[in-house]
Amino acid sequence: MSEKIYLSEVMMPNQTNPNGNVHGGELMKMMDSTAYAAARKYSRSNVVTARVDELEFHTPILIGDLVTCTAEVIYVGHTSMEVAVNVEVEVLEAEQGPQHALSAYFTMVALDRNGRPMAVPPLKLETGEAKAAFEAGRKRHELYHERKKQRLEAAKNAGKKS
Repeated sequence: MSEKIYLSEVMMPNQTNPNGNVHGGELMKMMDSTAYAAARKYSRSNVVTARVDELEFHTPILIGDLVTCTAEVIYVGHTSMEVAVNVEVEVLEAEQGPQHALSAYFTMVALDRNGRPMAVPPLKLETGEAKAAFEAGRKRHELYHERKKQRLEAAKNAGKKS
């Protein structure tokens, strides 16, 4: 696995709804920025977000809470990278410590100076944990492409019936 990237921020009133809960979009932007930094550092190129898997919020995040995103490249294809992003929240007025808030996998694509996808270096897998994360990422990558192929085929068949 690659080096971890961390991004922390105290949540402010302009990031919340009238109840004081942080907007999901604010958290997604923070996660995307962290995934971008991890993928850019790993590939040494510009990158774009191609896909984000399901986000499930486990705990509310409120004004004044400290949010920390951690991102790490865990799978590398030819031009794409899967970045695991985890979010922890810490209520700074309490002594309970950080709690898991949400996580997602971001697929980032490396781009050359002309904005075209470019090859990224292979990922060095030095631990059993890194190998397991890579294999799980490979399976998600294959499953996504199989589903995409099925959707395209279904759309093509639906067009023939019209």
